[in-house]
Amino acid sequence: MTRTALLLLTGALLLAACGTRPADTRVTLEFFQFKPEAIETFDRIIEGFEAAHPGIRVVQNHTPTAESAIRARLVKDDVPDVMALNGNGVFGELARAGVFYDFSTAAVRVYPPVQRILDDLGTHRQGERNGLPFASNGSGVIYNKDLFRRHGVRPPATWSELVAAARTFEAAGVTPFYATLADAWTVLPAFNALAANAAPPGFFERREAGQTSFAAAYPPVAGKLRELFGHSQRDRHSRTYEDGNLAFAQGKAAMYLQGSFALPAIAAARPGFEPGTFALPATDDPGGTRLVSGVDVALTLPREPEHPREAMTFIEHLLRPEVMNAYAREQRAVPPLENATSPDPALAGLMPYFTQGRLSGYADHHIPLTIPLEQLLQQFLIDGDQARLLRELDEEWDKVAARSTS
Repeated sequence: MTRTALLLLTGALLLAACGTRPADTRVTLEFFQFKPEAIETFDRIIEGFEAAHPGIRVVQNHTPTAESAIRARLVKDDVPDVMALNGNGVFGELARAGVFYDFSTAAVRVYPPVQRILDDLGTHRQGERNGLPFASNGSGVIYNKDLFRRHGVRPPATWSELVAAARTFEAAGVTPFYATLADAWTVLPAFNALAANAAPPGFFERREAGQTSFAAAYPPVAGKLRELFGHSQRDRHSRTYEDGNLAFAQGKAAMYLQGSFALPAIAAARPGFEPGTFALPATDDPGGTRLVSGVDVALTLPREPEHPREAMTFIEHLLRPEVMNAYAREQRAVPPLENATSPDPALAGLMPYFTQGRLSGYADHHIPLTIPLEQLLQQFLIDGDQARLLRELDEEWDKVAARSTS
């Protein structure tokens, strides 16, 4: 055989070999998620899923501007196959618009009190379920266990005990609460806890119906908010959230009005520091206190998925208890499961509220995004003008209502 013939034969064999290589017939799903700190965690979850489901490939897509990105893609009718989004007011707005799948007949189920928090944000139609909780958070008070022990203070269970604890620390030269009002949003955890427990039940439904007002129902919320921040350090208006995480980790205050989402940053600032948590008591009825909790991660699909069977298979995998528990351990979250437990000692003070279903969603998620709530609260904590705060909340609410009916 000549050299030329040999080369031709070799080339033909190589072409034949390439032609018989099996094509990648896997279904590819785009998994869009919004948490940068969870990229590696989700990579591990995806790896386990693909090993168990070799016919499905999952590509994780993360963007730091998730809400803007999702809105832009909805306009282009380019919706990811599976989404992990923040269960907030934007999620409720999109759910009401009918862009998310209806899970009401799906077999997957999560803890009903947590599901209710997500559903209360908004659904496309009554009875629909447009998202499924994957991870929850708790928003109350983070406290320094060492300072509490040193000054003989127990985690308060009533408003009177909370105020007494603040005064005890002040008398000992310890800052009761570290506040970070340079970032306006950091007033919201305390506001939400007070709104959940000191405002009348069903306030937002009645406000939408024109049957009440902030001026009539929210004086206890505003008054107690002002009192809480009155027990914080003098430079509270110039301190940022990052300042607060570091200062609290360094022991510069006994308490921190933040949610469980602040725990990783505190731990990073001082490895080995183990704070505790308790629900903020807004009344003197300890049995009536509810913990403010949000759906930190909500799972959903497009209204009409391109690959419904494969997408639902991935959703079912994510909602397996062992997967949710593993995610919660790594991200210091709470799995939305009945009788949920967390190995994180910092969350021990919040867990009874989850197991007992004594939960309430974030009040600010029910306030239209066009109302500058954070800035109004920030200004109130500067000037102390309660009447002005409540009047402006009502005026802004009425403006939104007028635009929506015009």
